[in-house]
Amino acid sequence: MIDKKIFISGFVAALLPFGPANAQSYPTKAIRVLVPQAPGGGNDTIARMIGQKLTVALKQQFAIDNRPGAGGMIAAELASKAPPDGYTLLLSNVATMAIIPNVQKKPPYDPLKDFEPISLLAQAPLLVVVHPSLPVKSMKDLVALAKAKPGQVNYASNGIGSSTHLATELFIMMAGIKFTHVPYKGLAPALTDVLSGQVPLMFSSAVAMMPHVKAGKLRAIGTTSVKRAPSQPDIPTVAEATGLKDYEAGSWYGLSAPAGTPRAIIDLLNKETVAAMKAPDIIERLSFEGVIPVGNTPEEFAAYIKKEHARIGKVIRASDAKFD
Repeated sequence: MIDKKIFISGFVAALLPFGPANAQSYPTKAIRVLVPQAPGGGNDTIARMIGQKLTVALKQQFAIDNRPGAGGMIAAELASKAPPDGYTLLLSNVATMAIIPNVQKKPPYDPLKDFEPISLLAQAPLLVVVHPSLPVKSMKDLVALAKAKPGQVNYASNGIGSSTHLATELFIMMAGIKFTHVPYKGLAPALTDVLSGQVPLMFSSAVAMMPHVKAGKLRAIGTTSVKRAPSQPDIPTVAEATGLKDYEAGSWYGLSAPAGTPRAIIDLLNKETVAAMKAPDIIERLSFEGVIPVGNTPEEFAAYIKKEHARIGKVIRASDAKFD
């Protein structure tokens, strides 16, 4: 006769490899982090910073795999189709999770169904800058000028469908004004024309703009974050300066895994990721660059992605933004 205690303990032991033990043994090899940008950009920098911390914490190499192209779609599609075993992750961002799925007629992945959110890593608000030749010294002045001369104020962006374009279009929509969009193929040519005054307005990266603001070549009149950035406490948010209390825009970075990745693995990665985002060296470096460290739960990040997807979809439909 079979001893019930022995049978039950044996049955439980047989199940363990598919439960907690599976997470306890993870990771046993290198983890690949797909980055939707070439080396050197903001996504790549964040990925390498978090990768170094996770390599130490989990004692396995977090290898950065840069897969630029198609606005981030190449990396995101690869990640969405990878085995859900925790060994392929995506440095997800506003483009891959909110912009691409809204501008593509048939996106190759669903940001809300094909990924398991791990954590929002950081937010990178934009700076609103104007050339000194433009007669505005505040966001209120800018709104007043736009209302007095609808469509006569030109603004530059990194390109159609970029975060800089959509941040401006969101402001236009909420403020009930009209600018004329001048898209460029990247930040460098846009910045050249903004610095010359040929295009007097731009919502863009604080890292790229602050040196020119400090040199007096550009005037900073607002930031697109919810709260003032610690690194630029004298620059008001667009929301507080204009009364558009729900206005928020910019770039953000997160860490995601393919859908179906075991919850125990997601929880482990979340725990170590949040700890990494609280590390003093990461906080100091990101703050210096005008980036706000976050670190939150998978549920909070999932809700954030859903909110961003819906919000940006509304802006894109209003502005008819499409990728070339």
